[in-house]
Amino acid sequence: MIHIHEVTKQFKDKQKYVTALKRVSLSIPKGDVVGLLGENGAGKTTLLRTIATLLTPTEGSIEVAGHDTLKEPNEIKTKIGVLFGGETGLYDRLTARENLQYFARLYGLSKHETKVRIDDLSRMFGMRDYLDRRVGGFSKGMRQKVAIARTLIHNPEIILFDEPTTGLDITSSNVFRQLVHQLKREGKTILFSSHIMEEVSMLCDKVAMMHKGELVYQGEIEELYKTEKSRDLNYIFMSKLVRGDEHYAS
Repeated sequence: MIHIHEVTKQFKDKQKYVTALKRVSLSIPKGDVVGLLGENGAGKTTLLRTIATLLTPTEGSIEVAGHDTLKEPNEIKTKIGVLFGGETGLYDRLTARENLQYFARLYGLSKHETKVRIDDLSRMFGMRDYLDRRVGGFSKGMRQKVAIARTLIHNPEIILFDEPTTGLDITSSNVFRQLVHQLKREGKTILFSSHIMEEVSMLCDKVAMMHKGELVYQGEIEELYKTEKSRDLNYIFMSKLVRGDEHYAS
């Protein structure tokens, strides 16, 4: 479903180049839920943006749902849902409903499809009480719930989440986790970054760990536990960074 081959991404900073991704290769089959782990600056967001066609690889190639990110970006955009950290992509002057209607039109949904999707998502995330209020006055948590609904409005095959529970309270975070389980049952492919190790342990089949732009581990989470003789994902991650497992990726 997602195939990343030897991807390198460099940015020019003044008179020098900074390498954000170094020869990253990763394959994510259809229906997998993969947690992307790494400290700040490890390259997680850059990788997600490159998969989403928002950034162009300096070297290497990415295929999403059978389409090349360089040659067929528009085809890919119809098949993915994307949420990046604090970038909700919402319009403050519009209500939550109007925001969702706007993005539904961009994806070509009919009025009936739009109404059904908004009703389902607003019920799922408990947004009914403020669905017709302007987003500009929302709390961070309220905005995040609308942003997640925007990401899912067109029922995408592939979902990319960057720190999706940022700003959510405990109840809303639990709703999100239930949502991921539901999406998995529907056969969706999900790649999300998170600093919450418990969240990754609960939701993911596999993990991909990044350090300084390189992939230091990819594989089944249960296999990782077995290899490391521990089920403490936070300890395992920190241990790998200390040991410098840059060549551990499999």
